[in-house]
Amino acid sequence: MDDHHDLAHPRGLHGLDHRIVAVLRACGRDPRVAGAVRSLSWAGEHGAVWLAAGLAGAVVDRARRGAWLRGTALTVGAHAVSVGVKRVVRRPRPAHVEPLVGTVGRHSFPSSHATSAAAAAVAFGALGARAVPPLAAAVCVSRLVAGVHYPSDVAAGAALGALTARLGARWMTGGPA
Repeated sequence: MDDHHDLAHPRGLHGLDHRIVAVLRACGRDPRVAGAVRSLSWAGEHGAVWLAAGLAGAVVDRARRGAWLRGTALTVGAHAVSVGVKRVVRRPRPAHVEPLVGTVGRHSFPSSHATSAAAAAVAFGALGARAVPPLAAAVCVSRLVAGVHYPSDVAAGAALGALTARLGARWMTGGPA
């Protein structure tokens, strides 16, 4: 195959990433889906929805205020780590689909939305916040439907967030780190 053809149809994991984004981005043609994706993207920007959830948990659940605040700190910390990794890796965002949303930066790996979402799912899920894991999953999928991340970006971000929260779980619940 010639070079031009290889660029248009990447192979291997990169090719699979491209095809999945194209298929999921097509779901965003439905205005209801597009509206939900835009809302999830806005809510997840800089981990805002998770910061709000953690602070609300600290206000409502006074007995475990410290755990909620430490869980919030873990979530924010995971997000910050993902931003640092993104600046080192510098993978460009998908260019073969029209994005549904604007982005703060032009780098894609890992998805910071997915990182903070997974960290919140693990941290706040451990505190009994049952609505957080499904909302976190929706935020992760929304990044694909929005056309601003590859599946491997989202998977890596989710793994980074879950690992960060899991590593900090003992500290979060008041035990030694």
